[in-house]
Amino acid sequence: MESVRIPAAVLALLFLTASCVQGDFVEPLEPVTFLRSLTESQTRLPCQYKEGEGQKVVQVSWQKELPGGNKEQVITAHFTDGHTEFGRYSGRVKFESSNPTANSALLIPITEDSDEGTYICHISTFPNGNFERRVTLTVWTLPISSLDAVTLVEGQSYGVAASCRAVGRPVPRLSWDTELPGQSQNYTSEGGAVSSHYSLHPLRYMNGKKLDCLVWHPGLDKPRRISNKVEVQYPPDATISSSTDHWHVGLEKAELTCKAGGFPIPHNITWIRKEERLPDGVSAIGGKLVFGRALRANDSGVYECIVKNTVGVGKIEYLIAVTADQRGIFQDVEKDKLMLIIVGAAAGVVVLILIVVVVLVSWMYKKRTRRLKDQVNNFSRQASMRKINSEEFDLRSGNDLTVRTRSRHSLMSTDNAYKGSQSTLVGKWGHTTMDEVNRPVVWDRSRECLNAEMEERKRRTESYVKYSNMSLDSGLPSSLVPVKSQQDEYVPPKEPDPSHLQERDSPLEFDGVSHNSAENDEGRLYNLSAMKNYFHNDNGVLRPKPGCNGILMNMREQVI
Repeated sequence: MESVRIPAAVLALLFLTASCVQGDFVEPLEPVTFLRSLTESQTRLPCQYKEGEGQKVVQVSWQKELPGGNKEQVITAHFTDGHTEFGRYSGRVKFESSNPTANSALLIPITEDSDEGTYICHISTFPNGNFERRVTLTVWTLPISSLDAVTLVEGQSYGVAASCRAVGRPVPRLSWDTELPGQSQNYTSEGGAVSSHYSLHPLRYMNGKKLDCLVWHPGLDKPRRISNKVEVQYPPDATISSSTDHWHVGLEKAELTCKAGGFPIPHNITWIRKEERLPDGVSAIGGKLVFGRALRANDSGVYECIVKNTVGVGKIEYLIAVTADQRGIFQDVEKDKLMLIIVGAAAGVVVLILIVVVVLVSWMYKKRTRRLKDQVNNFSRQASMRKINSEEFDLRSGNDLTVRTRSRHSLMSTDNAYKGSQSTLVGKWGHTTMDEVNRPVVWDRSRECLNAEMEERKRRTESYVKYSNMSLDSGLPSSLVPVKSQQDEYVPPKEPDPSHLQERDSPLEFDGVSHNSAENDEGRLYNLSAMKNYFHNDNGVLRPKPGCNGILMNMREQVI
């Protein structure tokens, strides 16, 4: 290992010694360097060699390689004889330093396209020989651009509005900045020239609109803008305005003013009176027709303004009708007032109609609400009547005693009974007082009628209990069923079942059991007599008798 390391150390020492003895390039560091420059600008080709110990730069020369492989002398500098420029480079190139052997950089003050190529910096030293560096130069040309605008006329066919051209190295690129509808076409020619044409269909609204050309090139930080505006010419159009709308005899300082549009702006304005010459005392001053005196009746007529530009002619007419007096002014004023009155009256009628509609809608809404409320009250009142006037009792004393009875002579249906009940209520309470929910007061003589009704029901209940042999619920004889006291709770009768209405006589039934004993007959007779206290026979229909609580009881199955 030691035998290997010793030669390596020796080689390193020899290399350092050679480096100290032999010089090297300070710039450029690479054997081949690429540079880029612009025409008409100064170009610097770097080359600087640092002498080593015991080394001397004797001569420096620059050469250019030709396409065929040959070399062309550019400039040479000797450490004792000075420098020499060759051929077409004479006066166009120079060394950057006054001591070319120390700093051999070459300067081209005004660079041309022909300067593009590969240059060789050749350094001759003593005693170490020659050394070289190559520099490849690329020359760019900033674009030279121009724009040619075309004057268009409205009505022309589709055509070129502007042309943009540019020349440069490398070839530039062209584009258009506009909001106008159109199409561009680009063309490229030899030598780095490019052109672009923008075509459109000319219309008058395009006049003065932006149509800029943009030139793009790698040598530019941003595109170069060539500003331009479209020029579209069109014939003039004229308008006439007057100092008054009421032309009458004696009017002072009357005049007409003619204004003309178009492009180019017309300056030739002419006034005529059709089929007649202008009246005396009337003069045309520029775009105005001035009446220098009071109006006369013969000033009436058709006056025409004629304007011209390079594209065409524009005309407009104005009729002057001179009235004999000034009544026309007041008539027009009165017409305006009458129009205002008509408009105000129409608006008032519309508002009145809206008010009437709102009132009618509100009235109909209230009427409908009141009708619904009455229907609800009627339903509530009918339900209360059916509940109050039913003949059903619930007698509870340990076991419930329920006695059912059916009508013997009823020929009425449920619907007829309901209708009869309604007619009875109407006849009974046609002129009676109403309570707080708009219902007829049933208990007109409340306390007396209530007492009488309670006594009658008490008597009937005792009679049924007396003549009943057994309890329907327990199966015991009626004598063993305790009688319910007067303080027992009163349960309103249920609605009778229409299916239990019979068209023929049938004995009273207690839970479907018929009792033919004399004692039961006496009870049934009492039941019939009790029913006669409330009803009377009217052509085969049971009608309620008038009384404290005259109602119609439906002849259906009753629970007593």
